[in-house]
Amino acid sequence: MILRFTWRLVLLALIGVTLIQFWFAIHIWYWAGNNPEMTAFMASRLERLREKDPKATLRHQWAPYQRISVHLKRAIVAAEDAKFLDHGGFDWEAMQKAYERNLTKGKVVAGGSTISQQLAKNLFLSSDRTWWRKLQEAAITLMIETIMTKRRILEIYLNVIEWGDGVFGAEAAARHHYGVTAGGLTPAQAARLAAMVPSPRRYGPGRDTAYLQRRTEIILSRMSAARVP
Repeated sequence: MILRFTWRLVLLALIGVTLIQFWFAIHIWYWAGNNPEMTAFMASRLERLREKDPKATLRHQWAPYQRISVHLKRAIVAAEDAKFLDHGGFDWEAMQKAYERNLTKGKVVAGGSTISQQLAKNLFLSSDRTWWRKLQEAAITLMIETIMTKRRILEIYLNVIEWGDGVFGAEAAARHHYGVTAGGLTPAQAARLAAMVPSPRRYGPGRDTAYLQRRTEIILSRMSAARVP
């Protein structure tokens, strides 16, 4: 009796997990040809902003791939995922290096996430660091890589990542930080925006730090070798 009840629970759990994965896959398939208006991360940030100001809104305007500066595309790939065009969603070497560095430092100081993994988190998931969330992130990453082209992955990524307090996407970022369109960014401006990605709310327009300068210079030196879709 107990064994039969246990198997039923396991079966129901498997059905539930399958339905959840199907829900994710349907959304990814839809977004392969349609632009997402809101992501889970954007919704979470908006909720927090409205805790302080009920009328708060996000600054976000979609920019088609062809209207985003190639300098920004190269800067982001150089900074976040140099093997973007070559891997199937995971850069195992980068993950191993990040693990070893974190182990040496005794805390999380580096990540090894690819652009596809970061997109999976931004589109669907919370910021919780649980084993279940990491497994779900991996599954969504595989779906994204299977259903979407690399060009579409990068296009959505550039349009949904945060670049300031409530500032999302390349177009809003370019206007917020430099007063230009996403297509008008110079190599130096693009490199600087890419350097801000790990801590986007730390840097307002015109704010500078020694770290940001060094990181910008490193990215700028790598951009010519970065391959983009």
